[in-house]
Amino acid sequence: MNLLQRVTAIAAAVATSFLTLVGCDQQKIQGLEEGLSTEIDVRKAFGEPETIWPEPDGGRTLEYPRQPMGHRNYMITIGSDGVMTALRQVLTPHAFAQIQPGMTQEQVRRMLGKPSKRMTYNLKQETDWDWNWIDPPNREMEFTVTFGANGTVKQSASREKLRQGDR
Repeated sequence: MNLLQRVTAIAAAVATSFLTLVGCDQQKIQGLEEGLSTEIDVRKAFGEPETIWPEPDGGRTLEYPRQPMGHRNYMITIGSDGVMTALRQVLTPHAFAQIQPGMTQEQVRRMLGKPSKRMTYNLKQETDWDWNWIDPPNREMEFTVTFGANGTVKQSASREKLRQGDR
């Protein structure tokens, strides 16, 4: 197999994996219903969560990130009675608009889930967290939150991701 064939095969495998992940998530979501599905149903569909966030009312939010390969992060809230009360895909412009200067890293993580990438710039004393997301119908975007030396948000912004051939 020559180099071009190998690169093509790898690209096809990555694309297939991405489409499978998106398709699988849609099937999982369709099988769950707010107010009826239980935490057991959620875990059967999605598996073990990356993080479990406690809620003030005794409930919990289960975090299912799809970063860095995917473009979504899911937060699924389970009430204190063990029943699913909300299933949200949190990488949206509405959620990004809620990120404000002064917020802590934990507050941002709790809202958006695990980032796809974290980069620290020692000379600037800043850290960037990036999330991949899709601006419908299919524009690949990246949302970046910049934290200062004190660990709080300095700024945030979205930009279109550059593709390999666009650089």
